[in-house]
Amino acid sequence: MEKGELVPDAVVIGMIESKLKNNSKAKGFIFDGFPRTVDQAKALDNLLNQNGTPISGMLSLEVDKQELIERLMTRGKSSGRADDQDQSVIENRINVYNEKTLPLIEYYKPQGKHFGINGMGSIEDIAERLEAVIAKL
Repeated sequence: MEKGELVPDAVVIGMIESKLKNNSKAKGFIFDGFPRTVDQAKALDNLLNQNGTPISGMLSLEVDKQELIERLMTRGKSSGRADDQDQSVIENRINVYNEKTLPLIEYYKPQGKHFGINGMGSIEDIAERLEAVIAKL
């Protein structure tokens, strides 16, 4: 993780499965940053379909690369996170995203479950955009 790599699928899927089992009466879930790969999405689909609760949608914040770098560097300074203060780690994270996570759009788009959202602007503006899409799901 310190290099900007992903946690192994088996670990993440196990954590999600545990959360689903321990919260079986929940009316729904929002998974922030999950799934990150098509294989994880397929595993999530299997888990949710076993419970008769298929995924409603994937929200994807669309942000310019330079803005991402600046946001993470700022977070690194305020939080003390070393990985967010190293531009090479951040760039690697972006490359991993483009290689492994970006294909999720093409996985969910044919299912009508991909919702791209402009992630530029103020936190309030972005939150409004997210809320508007979630309200329609």
